[in-house]
Amino acid sequence: MIERIPGLPAGVLGLRASGQVSAADYETVLIPAVEEAFTQRAKVRLLYQISNDFTGFDWGAMWDDARVGLRHLAGWERVAVVTDVAWIRASMALFALAMPGMVRMFDGGEIDAATAWITG
Repeated sequence: MIERIPGLPAGVLGLRASGQVSAADYETVLIPAVEEAFTQRAKVRLLYQISNDFTGFDWGAMWDDARVGLRHLAGWERVAVVTDVAWIRASMALFALAMPGMVRMFDGGEIDAATAWITG
């Protein structure tokens, strides 16, 4: 499941993934939220929290993730990823090399620090 993180300032999109994330989650929550954010600003900051109960992405969700990320590659001003999931951390370390914006990883318990960084 993907849900929006409320209470963030304009230009900052917050999303939380938990349990099993499906293509339907991307198509009904993440993609509309990303597209809305990019209609309001040319550069967007993303706070993406992957909860401890996260079990994975289905193939459709992984495809949608790659498609959305690449379509807006130059538009991500900052990306903060909050997770203790090792393979997500490793994947983001590689992805960060291709991104023109800043990417920073935070441990699962550091949501407050990640929020401060992404909004600062």
